Formats: sequence, C-alpha cells, structure tokens
Amino acid sequence: MIDNCSFEMVDEFKYLGTTIADHNSIQEEIKSRLKSRNSCNHSVQDLLSFSLLSKDIKIEIYGSIILPVVLYGCETWSLTLREERKLRVFENSVLRRLFGPKRDEVTGEGKKLYNKELNDLYFSPNIIRVIKSSRMRLAGHVAFVGERRGVYRVLVAKPERKISLGRPRHRWECNIKMDLQEVRWGSWTGLILFRRGTVGATCKCGN
Repeated sequence: MIDNCSFEMVDEFKYLGTTIADHNSIQEEIKSRLKSRNSCNHSVQDLLSFSLLSKDIKIEIYGSIILPVVLYGCETWSLTLREERKLRVFENSVLRRLFGPKRDEVTGEGKKLYNKELNDLYFSPNIIRVIKSSRMRLAGHVAFVGERRGVYRVLVAKPERKISLGRPRHRWECNIKMDLQEVRWGSWTGLILFRRGTVGATCKCGN
C-alpha cells in the first residue's frame, strides 16, 4: 500500500520497455537488447561499409542509431561485473569494425586492435559509463522529487519480509552507491545537483 493505493505483487513487469523481474536479473533483457541491434546493424550496413565516409561519421552513426537501441531503458538496469564485460565486448566488436585493422609498419599486414588501443581511439564515453550516467540521472530525478512522492518512498523502502539465506541479490541501489563513489559524490542529496546537470561535465567514472 502506497498513499492508500494498492499495488499488485507480480513476477515481472515492463518499465520503459524493459522487463524487470522479481529475481532482479537483467541477463535476459541484455540478450534481447543485443539481439535487437542486429536488425539495427542491417539498416545501417551500407553506411558503415561505405569507404568514403570518415570514421568520425561512422562513430556518430553508432552513437546515435545503434547504441540507443541497445541501451533503451538502461537507467533501470542492475548490472554485475559479468554483464558489464558482456556489454564492453559488444562495443569493442563494433569499434573494431569501425576502425578497421591496424597495419603493421614492417610487414604491412593487418592486426587486430587491442582493447587499450580502441580506448585511445574512441573519445566518447564507453557503454558502461553511458549506463552509469543514465542511472545516476534517474536516481537524481528521484532524489529531486523528494520523500513526499511515492516513487521516492518505494525506492528507499526496506522490505518487511524475511530475507533468505545466502548472498543477497545485486540491487539497483547498490549500483547507484558504487556509481556515486566513482564520481566522489557522497550522498543521495548530491544527486539533486546531478539532476540539474551541474556535475555531468566533471564525471570521473573509471570505466
């Protein structure tokens, strides 16, 4: 019960096009998002293969067409390190295709670019940093509306049912706390400034 309104207990529900399950796993959603990029890739295949287009333009195509499809609803994702690695593998595979092989100065043969070389060539925030920024933006919005709103009380509420034995599930709130540590922001109150866009330019996420 929230503000005299009753909410049905369900196993899963859709939010912003994302399926949120009671077991707090986002694996199936990520699989679905990565599959959806295949059709998106097909629609821009000719552009990405067009030799007269510069790499900068191809990166813009990736960032404005492909990436939003993969990250739709990512502000609600609760990611583990394994899922973050899976997303980084996806992005690195796209970037290798955009930048092409590295030519050996001696033999002239093409060599696969290493991840560090890709990071040096790709100046935009990587896919994990984009997710963290989106996640903190949503958290900042919730913090901004204040505790009088139901959405805030739902987020900070503690479940009354008995917690099962074993390692607790990785929660969205846990991701937010780690994200705040990375940008050296101490509390939820500070997210109000992030909501207003004053700390976005100084984000120092390590990924």
